Amino acid sequence: MADTQDTPDQQDEPGEQAEHKSGFVSFVGRPNAGKSTLTNALVGTKVVITSSKPQTTRTVVRGIVHRPDAQLILVDTPGLHRPRTLLGERLNDLVKTTLGEVDVVAVCLPANEKIGPGDRFIVREMAKIKRTVKVAIATKTDLADAERIGEHLLDIQKLGAEAGVEWAEIVPVSAQAGDQVGLLADLLVGLLPAGPQLYPDGDLSDAPEETIVAELIREAALEGVRDELPHSIAVVVEEMGLREGRDDDKPLLDIHANLYVERDSQKGIMIGHKGARLRDVGKAARLQIEALFGTPVYLDLHIKIAKDWQRDPRQLRKLGF
Repeated sequence: MADTQDTPDQQDEPGEQAEHKSGFVSFVGRPNAGKSTLTNALVGTKVVITSSKPQTTRTVVRGIVHRPDAQLILVDTPGLHRPRTLLGERLNDLVKTTLGEVDVVAVCLPANEKIGPGDRFIVREMAKIKRTVKVAIATKTDLADAERIGEHLLDIQKLGAEAGVEWAEIVPVSAQAGDQVGLLADLLVGLLPAGPQLYPDGDLSDAPEETIVAELIREAALEGVRDELPHSIAVVVEEMGLREGRDDDKPLLDIHANLYVERDSQKGIMIGHKGARLRDVGKAARLQIEALFGTPVYLDLHIKIAKDWQRDPRQLRKLGF
């Protein structure tokens, strides 16, 4: 079990060159376990969207942590769950495929909640992946007191023993408060194989820019919507590029995007009274995109209906699933 104090990096002996490491780490957990917030905290900037709504993540986004001694590639997967739709089945398949290809799987278990059936389901699934190193992370420790965190760490150890999973580490972390994020990075790097740098300096994710922009628009759309609506929202960026004919010192990024819902009633909710909700979504998304690219943005956003797209294979393909 990891010590709860950050420790300084151990210095190499004079003249001794540390071996460079590189590899892939996947965060898994039930929906809303803090995986995306943790990815962003380790990378140091926003590469995946976060929301209080479950099932926020739908694409596998790799966040890249650059260090002198290592390159840590974080694979943020959708939350594993018992699927109710074709979309849910495809998301679960995506997770399982990913987990067979990474070096370390880190299971996120929120410290402010007791371990439940969803957590047991996930850890039993982890037990089936034999060769991958497994780590447990007690997330959201800022929302629990010391006694609760201590109980949670013991419960995690017991959960692993029951499922036949041997934890290489159990680490309490608060991504929100920044507690132990550096220690977690050190521990994960320690579990990686020796290897060269896999991505160029400066790359923070290998997701296409259009994918990240679509996700930021979806994040803005998720704020304040009713419980049934988040699953029905999908965003596709149709066109994106710098506007021609402008001076180099006055660039403008043009983005044309469609936000899809499944029914007429949902379209009304997303547009809001006299278009107020759609304007708010557009403004919030535009500010996030401008912060990401450092460029003024013109965002042209339209709401469209793709009837029951979560259950329709043809619509799922069209929307990129």
